[in-house]
Amino acid sequence: DLKKVPGNIPPDIVKLDLSSNKIRQLRAKEFEDVSELKILNLNSNGIAYIDPAAFSGLNNLEELDLSNNSLQNFEYGVLEDLYFLKILWLRENPWRCDYNIHYLFYWLKHHYNVHYNGLECKMPEEYKGWSVGKYVRSYYEECPKDKLPIYPETFDLEKDDEEWERHKEQSVQTVKKHGVIVTVIG
Repeated sequence: DLKKVPGNIPPDIVKLDLSSNKIRQLRAKEFEDVSELKILNLNSNGIAYIDPAAFSGLNNLEELDLSNNSLQNFEYGVLEDLYFLKILWLRENPWRCDYNIHYLFYWLKHHYNVHYNGLECKMPEEYKGWSVGKYVRSYYEECPKDKLPIYPETFDLEKDDEEWERHKEQSVQTVKKHGVIVTVIG
């Protein structure tokens, strides 16, 4: 019936099972004193929030079980210290497929040596049952050509060219002041 991660964990522990407790959130630096930890089981806790620095110091962690919790997404940075992670259990969480899920998907994509399972959209209803990867890919599909905005026929090209030249001159002055090279394509 633990409600938070205990503070008296031996520093040389390599496997820690905190499953089936009542830990609802992981605060910053919860595990910083157990840097030798290789396996961490947080299954079935009802965890809904993980601070981006919660796993700070777990540089040797190889397996992390976050299955059967209440996670909807990860904030940017949550997984950044897990350099040697090999297995990430994610099943049975109500993953929300909106822009906030992108960090987790891209972290996993760029850490292709990490085996994971259970990353399936549970909400909103229109994406329920989709893999998170399918959702993210659909998010970036091109807009249909018939949905693109139409410019008014009264578009004054000459006036726009003059404004563009003034803007370009201002940009060049800014570049010289700050020593930055700016290339504009368009």
